[in-house]
Amino acid sequence: MKKSVFTIAALFLTVTAFSQNIQTVANSKGPMLGYSADSGVKILTVGGNKFKDLNKNGKLDKYEDWRLTVDERAKDLASKMSVEQIAGLMLYSGHQSVPAPAEGFRAGKYNGMFYKESGAKAFDLTDQQKKFLKEDNLRHVLVTTVESPEIAAKWSNNIQAYIEGLGLGIPANNSTDPRHSATVTAEFNEGAGGQISLWPDGLAMGATFDPELVKKFGNIAAQEYRALGISTALSPQIDLGTEPRWYRIAYVFSESPELTADLGRGYIDGFQTTIGSKNGWGNKSVNAMVKHWPGGGPEEGGRDGHWAMGKYAVYPGNNFQNHVKPFTEGAFKLNGGTKEASAVMPYYTISFNQDTKNGENVGNGYSKYLITDLLRGKYKYDGVVCTDWLITADEPKSPGGFAGKPWGAEKLSIAERHYKVLESGVDQFGGNNDKAPVLEAYQMGVKEHGEKAYRAKFEQSAVR
Repeated sequence: MKKSVFTIAALFLTVTAFSQNIQTVANSKGPMLGYSADSGVKILTVGGNKFKDLNKNGKLDKYEDWRLTVDERAKDLASKMSVEQIAGLMLYSGHQSVPAPAEGFRAGKYNGMFYKESGAKAFDLTDQQKKFLKEDNLRHVLVTTVESPEIAAKWSNNIQAYIEGLGLGIPANNSTDPRHSATVTAEFNEGAGGQISLWPDGLAMGATFDPELVKKFGNIAAQEYRALGISTALSPQIDLGTEPRWYRIAYVFSESPELTADLGRGYIDGFQTTIGSKNGWGNKSVNAMVKHWPGGGPEEGGRDGHWAMGKYAVYPGNNFQNHVKPFTEGAFKLNGGTKEASAVMPYYTISFNQDTKNGENVGNGYSKYLITDLLRGKYKYDGVVCTDWLITADEPKSPGGFAGKPWGAEKLSIAERHYKVLESGVDQFGGNNDKAPVLEAYQMGVKEHGEKAYRAKFEQSAVR
């Protein structure tokens, strides 16, 4: 099991004090602990060391003990979680702006009013955020636009302080799509162009032919992300640029599998590695969610999988394996101590006629062949697999509409889509704020496989 900073490390990372009465406690031979004095969490002293009593039971549990390995702590935490809590951990939020706008898919309210009329501070949590954090147990949050770096950091602290006092005290894993470009072109980079260092997009980086330079970028970007309160990067995009009409081609490194593998490896090593750490992981690490398995580049006619008209990826030259190579030879074979990318995101597309076992033509996130047989089986990947955003939602009324992307599973109900995704081997649902369909899917799994087996499956995803 890989060591990751998704959740466990965040249980003891230092938090910068802003508005939530944040306190810090030092350990002479361990981490400095940050906690909100308003959360109800107390500090335990055991053997001269300080620990956070996150579940408020007055004793030191394994998952609270920073002296233990990440695997030990994660397994103990998962064993203590209810199915409802694990279902929340499987959710990855829709796009969040700080502060929230009054309209669009990022809209939010503050005490029932839009931001400008509410009197709220820019870093306050919206009503919607409080709901999905508390009622749906969601802990993975996608951040897009922020008013400023300071506001982003304060908002991140507000989230951590708010949920530290809930349940088992599981912190938020705040994440972002790429935000170092100069301009915003789509929802998948709408956080770009802010007060952050600006770098060229993928193709321009590819033109340097320099993995060390890309690694340096990753290291710098990771420091900036951590300053914003972000611990996961939904990147790099290591799709191959084999279809010049594809509108996302500017964000890939190259059409070359070898060059893309080398640059992707450098990128992930830069993001995930804390220099000086024994195993690479540390408080300067940022998880990399590499995308898009098994390669999102060969879009039919250059049409993109965000829309029904672009739901197919095709391989007229029988080069499927070339598109897989940046993952297997790059993202999963790092030079640094973290060894492989923390997470993988499959693309929306149907990899047409590539399922040689079941003969299914379904979106990559629904494909048991692509996720269980290839990714987890053949290539031994045991990290987090998270769907691209909204693959379980209903499709739009017209092919050019922008809504759900349930390609190949259009006739299933929303709960049935969740179940099919779980059965494929996926751990998380991108763009889902509601635990209800996950719980429905769990009951489907219990009916087919039994309570013990499906509880174990849920715990396995929680540990990852």
